[in-house]
Amino acid sequence: MAVLTRRHVGTVGLGRALTVGSPLMARATSEFLRSVSLRADTPGDGYPYDLPAVAALHADPIVFGDVTVLVGQNGSGKSTLIEAIAVAAGLNAEGGSSNLRFTTMATHSDLSQHLAMGWNRRPRWGWFLRAETFYGMATHIARDSDVDERGKPLGVAGMFPDLHARSHGESFLRLIESRFGDTGFYVMDEPESALSFQGQLGLLRFMHDAVAAGSQFVIATHSPVLMRMPGAIIYDLDAGITACDYDDLTVVELWRRFMNAPERILDRLLADDPADVPDT
Repeated sequence: MAVLTRRHVGTVGLGRALTVGSPLMARATSEFLRSVSLRADTPGDGYPYDLPAVAALHADPIVFGDVTVLVGQNGSGKSTLIEAIAVAAGLNAEGGSSNLRFTTMATHSDLSQHLAMGWNRRPRWGWFLRAETFYGMATHIARDSDVDERGKPLGVAGMFPDLHARSHGESFLRLIESRFGDTGFYVMDEPESALSFQGQLGLLRFMHDAVAAGSQFVIATHSPVLMRMPGAIIYDLDAGITACDYDDLTVVELWRRFMNAPERILDRLLADDPADVPDT
């Protein structure tokens, strides 16, 4: 298993992403999770069942590969769906594993109870890493630090690095190094929020090596860097669930336009009357 270090930044090969319709898709296997659909008794209205991405599962399942990436605007249902997948897989809703369990406030939906999970085989190990609850998870781990009369750790704190002793991004990467083993099922919700550009490249390299060792990843992200993971199946959730090529993603096009000519975007965005700004 690779360790996330600076040396990986220049070694990541950014190949074309695979989608369901790609002729190369036959080589994209799913070690554990094969598909997700909705059970017949799933409610038809009310949150989160009226989200287009969730409602789309009534018609067709999501098919998973070794790396599956969910993309979409805020409110599209990425985090809602990926949270439900993690919980249905037996992982803790606020982040963690089937063993590390804690609750600060139970706000997750009951969508997990209505997912039909198609497994090739169930993983023996997995982890749900989500950015918005990472601090709470790190605090739960740190507080569970009891020892016996001989000083032997009884809590889980001794099994983890000190996640409060590093920056957010460094703690993220240290947790991945320590908890993401060679053959596991790993769910990540917007991991880029903690990571620099170099850190995201390092995560790509780590995922590449982990997949080669038998792991599977399901990721919700806004990051064009993580979307570009070679071999990834990409689903756009903005209007249902659509398998997309990387170069066809709206977010990728918008980032390219901004990076190629930021002044054009900013002139129009910041103008008192955008109609007065000529198209160039």
